Amino acid sequence: MAKDPRLGAYMIGVVSMRYGVHPQTLRLYEREGLLTPSRTEGKTRLYSDEDLERLEFILNLTRDLGVNLAGVEVVLTLRDRLNRMQEDLERLAQALEAAGVKDVPWPASGTGLVKLTPHGLRKR
Repeated sequence: MAKDPRLGAYMIGVVSMRYGVHPQTLRLYEREGLLTPSRTEGKTRLYSDEDLERLEFILNLTRDLGVNLAGVEVVLTLRDRLNRMQEDLERLAQALEAAGVKDVPWPASGTGLVKLTPHGLRKR
């Protein structure tokens, strides 16, 4: 599914300068499947605000926590799965509440799960 180009579009040079990352590093992250910027018809990479949040999370893992790229991939995969599971639980709770089921084992307004943010992990 194509990303909405109206949600912020930053070229690789701008992202590189903003985050102090070499453009080849950004290309490596793309080759490794850690980032997936959209492309123009001329094949120019465009990074969305969502891509930048993901990049900040990756940089937090690598720079601040010393995680290697294989570990980053594992963490990102788990984070994505956790977010999907949380969304599924919230939809299920809403459906049960709408169906009139009482005594739902979790509140429909919140699952009790903690949302992960780009800066959610901190070095101790």
